Amino acid sequence: MINKRSLWFFTLFSLILVLSIYYITMPSELLLTTNKKTVDTQTNSEPTISVEESDLLVALRVESDEEMSNEIEELQLVLTNTESSVDEKNKAYEKIKQLNDNRGEEEKLENQIKENYKLDSFVKINNGQINVTVNSSEHSSSLANNIMRTIQSNYEDSKYITVKFQK
Repeated sequence: MINKRSLWFFTLFSLILVLSIYYITMPSELLLTTNKKTVDTQTNSEPTISVEESDLLVALRVESDEEMSNEIEELQLVLTNTESSVDEKNKAYEKIKQLNDNRGEEEKLENQIKENYKLDSFVKINNGQINVTVNSSEHSSSLANNIMRTIQSNYEDSKYITVKFQK
């Protein structure tokens, strides 16, 4: 008797096999013509590399997200490890919770800067220090001071806030 799991496996395996055979027997001229069209369009114009204003902010966000995900993975290993003590698991859970809270605060501050000053920014909170990178060609100390005051208004205790302008 064939059960449902075996039937699904056989169906999907057959589909993959048919598609593989089709790809292998596909005429190579079809592949060459599509590649030739893309090569022709690329050779007509010189490759240009343009860095947009927000590329720096995107790179900073990606780097921050990678660091955060790596740290969360390590902490989740501690949580799922059967040999970890209850105290270690509690500390790991609290650290994950703190990382998620910091991410929420960072997004809130970025949105606040966007609403108040119409500027794209990247905010990183690390051990009570708040680093702000603003995407602006204007390097004004009064603007930086206003951004710091806006951020500080969200907290009761004083925070160490730095503002850096990048174009």
